Amino acid sequence: MTEKPICLTPDRPIQEALDLMNKLRVGAVLIVADDRLVGIFTERDFLRRAAGASPGWRTTELGEWMSPNPYTIEPDAGWDQALTSLERLRVRHLPVVENGKVIGIVSARQLISRRAEYLKTTVDARTVELKRAIEQLMVRDQEMSHYMKSAARLQRKSVLPHSPPAWPEISLGVHYAPLDPLGGDYYDFAQPDDEHLGILIADASGHGIPAAMVAIMARFAFVEIASRTRSPSEVLASLNNRLQDLTDERFVTAFYGVFNRRTRKLTYANAGHPFPFHWSARENRLQPLSARGFLLGISPEEIYREQCLQLTPGDRLCFFTDGIPDSRNDLGESYGTDRLGESLPALPDHEEASAWAGTMIRDVADFRAGQRPIDDMTLIMAKVM
Repeated sequence: MTEKPICLTPDRPIQEALDLMNKLRVGAVLIVADDRLVGIFTERDFLRRAAGASPGWRTTELGEWMSPNPYTIEPDAGWDQALTSLERLRVRHLPVVENGKVIGIVSARQLISRRAEYLKTTVDARTVELKRAIEQLMVRDQEMSHYMKSAARLQRKSVLPHSPPAWPEISLGVHYAPLDPLGGDYYDFAQPDDEHLGILIADASGHGIPAAMVAIMARFAFVEIASRTRSPSEVLASLNNRLQDLTDERFVTAFYGVFNRRTRKLTYANAGHPFPFHWSARENRLQPLSARGFLLGISPEEIYREQCLQLTPGDRLCFFTDGIPDSRNDLGESYGTDRLGESLPALPDHEEASAWAGTMIRDVADFRAGQRPIDDMTLIMAKVM
């Protein structure tokens, strides 16, 4: 546990708590009154309330935003018991109380780290046994590299779709490039019936193994949900509920649109993802698909509102993750969403969407001028036929 946790009284302002949390890199402060624990204020409490708060929220008293009467744990509880309590109670922090007095706090991050240490000890012991049975054992870095590459191949073959569906009404092209062998970006397609095609693009915060595990959990949930409904809002709401307390301290952004091949109408909803672009061939006009919604896995029972867009032959759509606009050149400049959107109308009309995706990614690479990408990059191009 963390001894001497941050303790504030209920009348202290929200900003003071946030400053302390940022300075000490902790996810929660305890609220006490007369040496008695009365509440807890966490990052989740802040995220749930800040979006709809009035401009003067920084001076709001902690007592108004805290979670009152938090669950607690005794100091002699084992780490496995504490982790079970966190999972059962669906919280990320537990104050440690002895004889009515706060003496510390434990977090999911601490307990998972403790479990990782235990697993590492077990693996090391097994490695010693294996060394006795074989003449040579590859070094740890080589072994991890092998496993990472194997997991990356499994992710590409079993998690990501092999190719976009071939529909005459819409041409699709995809570029997927994880920063590490395992990526946190995720895209998929769904066909709830013969007339509708669902297009999902999602991004788990960060990259590497933790982000990839979150993306895999999202994929399993999406496959089940999207097969039985044509509603983007239902799909995102179900994903949000499935991911509650499963993503540790990460979050997931997602955009999901459903294309009707008969009417060429796109119905879509957004969960905190960068706005895709639509270029209208008829009006020669570029616009973002600016539906808004909260991140997945943070706030339960979130409602994601749908919007509709009537597409016509020749229209172009561009879906992307933030690794593309966040790409930087040797001067530290970002590629940006404006540059990405402005390149959409200039694409050759006679080319397929797959060629467009290649052209857009080459433009990003030229802009980076040899600088390494800083995040996973996924791009989906669509051409309405």
